[in-house]
Amino acid sequence: MSAREILNQVVSHDLPRSLEIFAPELCLCGTILFLLLAKMWRWDRKFPLHIPALLGAMLVFIGVFTQFIFLKSTSGSGILTSLYSLWHLSPTGVGTDGPYFTGLMTHDLFAVFLRLTLSLFLVLFTALTMITGVPDKEDTQDFYTLIFGATLGMMLATGANHLLVLFLAIEMMSLPGYMLIAFHKGQRRASEGAIKYVVYGAGAAGVMLYGISLIAGLLGTAELPALVSRAILVLDQGGLTQNSSVALTLLLGILMVLAGLAFKLALVPFHFWCPDAFEGALSEVAAFLSVASKVASFALLVRFLLAFQGHGAVLQELSLLLGLVLGVAGIISTSYGNLAAYQQTNLKRLLAYSTIAQSGYMVMAVSAMMVFLSVPVGTVLDLSTETAKSLEGMIYYLVVYLFMNLSAFACVALIRNEIASEEIQDWRGLFKGDITTRVVCVCLALNFFSLVGIPPLGGFFAKFMIFNAVYTAGAVHWFLWVVLGFGALNTVLSAFYYFRVLRAVFLEEPDRDRKRFHLQGAAGVFLVMTTLPVIVLGASPLMADLSETARWVATSLLP
Repeated sequence: MSAREILNQVVSHDLPRSLEIFAPELCLCGTILFLLLAKMWRWDRKFPLHIPALLGAMLVFIGVFTQFIFLKSTSGSGILTSLYSLWHLSPTGVGTDGPYFTGLMTHDLFAVFLRLTLSLFLVLFTALTMITGVPDKEDTQDFYTLIFGATLGMMLATGANHLLVLFLAIEMMSLPGYMLIAFHKGQRRASEGAIKYVVYGAGAAGVMLYGISLIAGLLGTAELPALVSRAILVLDQGGLTQNSSVALTLLLGILMVLAGLAFKLALVPFHFWCPDAFEGALSEVAAFLSVASKVASFALLVRFLLAFQGHGAVLQELSLLLGLVLGVAGIISTSYGNLAAYQQTNLKRLLAYSTIAQSGYMVMAVSAMMVFLSVPVGTVLDLSTETAKSLEGMIYYLVVYLFMNLSAFACVALIRNEIASEEIQDWRGLFKGDITTRVVCVCLALNFFSLVGIPPLGGFFAKFMIFNAVYTAGAVHWFLWVVLGFGALNTVLSAFYYFRVLRAVFLEEPDRDRKRFHLQGAAGVFLVMTTLPVIVLGASPLMADLSETARWVATSLLP
């Protein structure tokens, strides 16, 4: 086939479908371009730029939401039909799973659902920055350009179908983050945190890129769907043994890529940047890095690991090995994160270590998934169901984590604006303030209870789903029961440092020299809106709806 024929085929078949699927991301790019032009032509003097930023985020969310509903049911009526027509959705485009952009990206329920999660977070995050007044008028365009650029990389990550797209998505997520941490002007800790993030990020990127080169060079392809067939060819020659240089090289490449992903997930021992970066950054930026990057990074982690799944003893042995490695990472991350958080006096550093621990819980679900995939077909366990339950638990946890962590950081940002402090000792007696301040304190308590995993909140049900999957995986390999034991133990340990903050807020007396302040009603409304899902996702029929949706998404992804 000639180059002209290939180009004609791409333009006539692949490009229209790709643009239809990629339309929300194009809206994101359009918003970034508008913000850049607004800075150039001084439109910020005519109207505040956070308004077009919020409108752009809402448009992206509506676009992805429409795609998700269209995938559930191509038929619709009323407003749904109008939305389908507005976004030009078609059964052969958005309605059909499969690769697009010549195979660099893939379109499926998993990608659309996580894109929906990211776009919802972007809307809530933009609304939070409007309430807290961050950024100021001079830096609005720069701030939202970085936020939207990072979000674009995260949305690419959810559908990565090629190792180079995987690396590109990681870098698009990371580079704006370096600058966002240093956005707190004139603060030494912000500069220090940004430098540490840059140094560790550059090292992690180098390690990941070298791992990608090993995998692509050894297997002769960088396309994720083709990795498993090539891996079978090279591993069948010598097996997964220490005497096989091919197997060791492939395993080294896989571990290097996992190291780069572990950096983004802040898993031990790739967590060193996280506490200093969170403490130096604005609370709003810390919330963005804590939540959004986790959603995208877990999407990359799952897609990369599933690229090596298939039938055969060698691949099953590889799956078991990777599952045990992730189980160890989950144990160490949860233990270290919870133990280190207990010693913190700054709320952002405390939540940074909490983020490390929460990543460890979610990695346990991925560990259980890999262990299930290592079992030969035909065993007593219903492997497809149990594997789907593991991934379902991770997806459910990500959704609940979005609300409870965003709301927790929002509480820190709102109180910081009033008392100019994020130290726990300066939060003593906050509950004795006005009605809005009490609402903030109650929301903080509910989100902390959910992070611990206290019923009937969403965090409890999410952890229960993960622990249930890990327990069942223990029947395949006993080490998963060890993982479960450490997960349960760390759940108890985490209660101590969360309750230490709440004791200061609710039970201790405030400082006499602290000035009285009054929070705006919009702050209380926002916190109620972001905290309410944490409640209803643990004690309402919506819990079953989200669980069913998460299982549907997980089942569609698994082989």
